[in-house]
Amino acid sequence: MANILHIDSSPRGVDPEGLVVRHRSISRSLSYEFVTSWKDAHPGDTVTYQDLGHNPVPHVDEPFIAASFTPADARTPEQIDLLKVSDSLVDELLAADCLVFGIPMYNFNVPSTFKAYIDQIVRPGRTFTVTENGYQGLVDSSKKVLVITARGGTFPTGTPAAAYDHQEPFLRTVFGFMGLTDVTFIHADSLNLGAEAREKSLADAKSAIAQLVASWS
Repeated sequence: MANILHIDSSPRGVDPEGLVVRHRSISRSLSYEFVTSWKDAHPGDTVTYQDLGHNPVPHVDEPFIAASFTPADARTPEQIDLLKVSDSLVDELLAADCLVFGIPMYNFNVPSTFKAYIDQIVRPGRTFTVTENGYQGLVDSSKKVLVITARGGTFPTGTPAAAYDHQEPFLRTVFGFMGLTDVTFIHADSLNLGAEAREKSLADAKSAIAQLVASWS
């Protein structure tokens, strides 16, 4: 039995009554499609869910940084309290066997909600350490990571447009820094390039999701 950590970061998808409407967010709808398809194939698995788009985590500040670099046995009660959210998020990450992220591209990178999450989980002594040989990730490298993005444009490797993609390189770097190297990306791109390009991209993304559910099973 596996534990899936499912995290969305789009602010889209809430109606006036406060109900989540996933079809208003491409990244939400596709991450949900993967998780529900996975649950159909693995009904005994568990899912832990975080909605960063609607329930953002705090940005780090100077007291947080001081607390995170203070040895655990030397922290004050105030510092322990400051790290409660971060500790909970790190615990979720470490407990998961598979990580599924729905992330729209904002200004060529991740939304600030997701960057705030990253800053909460990249923690000395918990997800990375520094040795005489340099940095070392502390997260189990056997965990699988799926990142589903939604992008208005397209940024193919080897083209001039690829230089604008700071999203995938950033995420590969920061996940790898923590030890997560088994990372798969599914890009729903070209969403603002006309109806035909949009529909083809969504169909390709859904096909990739189905193939991944089958190959990971």
